[in-house]
Amino acid sequence: MTLETYITDLLYRYDCVIVPNFGAFIANRKSATINVNTFSPPYKQVTFNSLIQNNDGLLINYIAQVDKTPYEMALNYVNFKVQEWLDQLLNDEINLKGLGSLFLINDKVQFEPEKNINYLTTAFGLSQFISDDIQRTKSILVKSKKEVIPLKSIPVLENKRVVYKEQVESLEEKTPIYLTLEKRKKTVSFIKYAAIFVLSASVLGMANKIHQNTLEKQQIAILKESQKVREAKIQKATFIIDTPLPTIILNTNKIKKYHIIAGAFRSKINADKKVDQLLNQDFNAKVIGKNKWNLTQVAFSSFASLENANVELAKIKKTIASDAWLLVKE
Repeated sequence: MTLETYITDLLYRYDCVIVPNFGAFIANRKSATINVNTFSPPYKQVTFNSLIQNNDGLLINYIAQVDKTPYEMALNYVNFKVQEWLDQLLNDEINLKGLGSLFLINDKVQFEPEKNINYLTTAFGLSQFISDDIQRTKSILVKSKKEVIPLKSIPVLENKRVVYKEQVESLEEKTPIYLTLEKRKKTVSFIKYAAIFVLSASVLGMANKIHQNTLEKQQIAILKESQKVREAKIQKATFIIDTPLPTIILNTNKIKKYHIIAGAFRSKINADKKVDQLLNQDFNAKVIGKNKWNLTQVAFSSFASLENANVELAKIKKTIASDAWLLVKE
């Protein structure tokens, strides 16, 4: 893997990854945003600080653990890569996959982050989306024209009202409606119970709402407390490392001392280019230090077993490099 791959892996779990003698990539949490019809989820915004260069051990330990190599070898690999970045930065910008671009303006390092990757694991699966416009309709009040009644028709209407009144009175006399005392009591009781039921329902609704508000406040308090504990742990894990190798246990019985050599280079830049070329060909290539002629040696792969090393060496000689050879380095 390339150096930027190790850095991006750590940014998913930590908020600060320091590259020794180069700078620090810092991930700041940002809340979800709404811009007109565009809804964006929460994310980690990656920035770069060239002033933070002290080795805190996080990146080197992770590389050593993943590649199963000694700490010093992982540190040498990072130093070689940093020197290559610094040389390239003097002439051109650096494009780091998954991180962004670095370039110089007035001898100051500027950083343009990659916007298509979200390192916030709690927002996994969320993406930006644009909602459709809401079509709103306006209600139009139509005023009806008042009917104008001619003055001559008013006496006719009054006569009709008198006739209707007399017909209603005659009907009431023929079919009188009686409201007995028993029916009156039942009506009053029904109204009373209905009022009690409505009052009880409103009281229960109010009590339920108070209970829900109380539960919501308790949940918010618990989440805030949990967030404080989590942030304290992240801060301690990121910035406070008491021991340089807290998570690595080296087993001397499994040290890879058999190295299939791909070449030796006087220039560190050329050695790093060879490593990148072999990594792209799916080899576990790495720089294994300098020989007695002060040449930087690059290995196709390294093995703990001599038998496995010889099998791989024969395959490489047959298919890729006939001049490859085996180095035993204690």
